Amino acid sequence: MSDTRVDDVLLAEPRGFCAGVDRAIEIVERALAKFGAPIYVRHEIVHNTYVVNDLKAKGAIFIEDLAEVPPGATLVFSAHGVSRAVRDEAQARGFSVFDATCPLVTKVHVEVAKLHREGYEFIMIGHKGHPEVEGTMGQLLDGIYLVEEVADVAHAPVKNPERVAVVTQTTLSVDDAAEILAAVKRRFPQVREPKQQDICYATQNRQDAVKVLAPQVDVVVVVGSPTSSNSNRLRELAERLGTPAYMVDAPEDLQPQWFEGRPRVGLTAGASAPEILVELVIERLRAMGAVSVRKMPGVIETVQFPLPKGLGDKSMAEVASSRS
Repeated sequence: MSDTRVDDVLLAEPRGFCAGVDRAIEIVERALAKFGAPIYVRHEIVHNTYVVNDLKAKGAIFIEDLAEVPPGATLVFSAHGVSRAVRDEAQARGFSVFDATCPLVTKVHVEVAKLHREGYEFIMIGHKGHPEVEGTMGQLLDGIYLVEEVADVAHAPVKNPERVAVVTQTTLSVDDAAEILAAVKRRFPQVREPKQQDICYATQNRQDAVKVLAPQVDVVVVVGSPTSSNSNRLRELAERLGTPAYMVDAPEDLQPQWFEGRPRVGLTAGASAPEILVELVIERLRAMGAVSVRKMPGVIETVQFPLPKGLGDKSMAEVASSRS
């Protein structure tokens, strides 16, 4: 019989919720507390099954098409952001809208609008079909071209190579994005880069933590849902560093054979995965024999984002009561 005993668990720091996810979930919870159920949310508020199911139980209804929202309803845009067409349709239909778009994504939207007025076309580095990419590209009617890998750069139909700017999806692999950006610079030497790197601080921090974690363990477990881009990037990064890695949406997804001959387990969580899931995974690993659970030293995140007007006046006690 193979040895599937887990001895040690090393926790990545930081891991789990980022400020944008915290803010998005709180917007839905405050809207429910203030206006009552149902609150309609366009797309999953964040890409995590546990979070979405929890909010559904409290009265949130997740939709993709605004035609599903009744007149006069309260609507929340997800953390990923929306296109201008969706924003305009929501206004035309007269919904009461609260925007939970991550402020770091909004920063990209503002930059796109500003540079578009100055005559720039755009290369967007990102994953086709991801709602954040659709939202950012949807800020313009034309003149923004998606590249998913280095080979795509050569085919971007840019009209004026001297007026090109680049933006990125915020949840990409830092290393992959840098490689594609280098290819963009080779084709467009005058390309305008963002004033600050678009990849968000939380994505960067979690990937940096995995770079430290992976060489110290035999296997890495990432808590996150399959739809979560940043969670998938953490798993891929660990594997690229030579450590087997698996992603779990819930503790019951853990498979004993992953730990055969691999007693040291590294554990992290994507930016949309709640800490309660990490705790439940640790419980399961303890049941598999883990006796030591240690936190790595790491970056302490203190970023906080303000809530939209109209939701910041509900006491935290009332919101906390809605979470229980």
